[in-house]
Amino acid sequence: MSFGRNPHVSKAEAAEQKAIAARDDRAAGQAWLEAGRLWERAAEREADAKRRDQYVANAERARATADQPPAYDPALN
Repeated sequence: MSFGRNPHVSKAEAAEQKAIAARDDRAAGQAWLEAGRLWERAAEREADAKRRDQYVANAERARATADQPPAYDPALN
């Protein structure tokens, strides 16, 4: 266990990477929602106000990404 570090930050970052690597839209959306939830947890446990604001912004960005319809890429289809 690392003392003084917020473990939810690395979990949220891993969830974002999972969302980026997801092969289908539904899995990507779920992973982005999970990343948003984990960023919220990181923000709740952060003592530094500047980092807390950054984590809240990351959570909002992740949730907004989950709500966006995927862009059509003709190279993938």
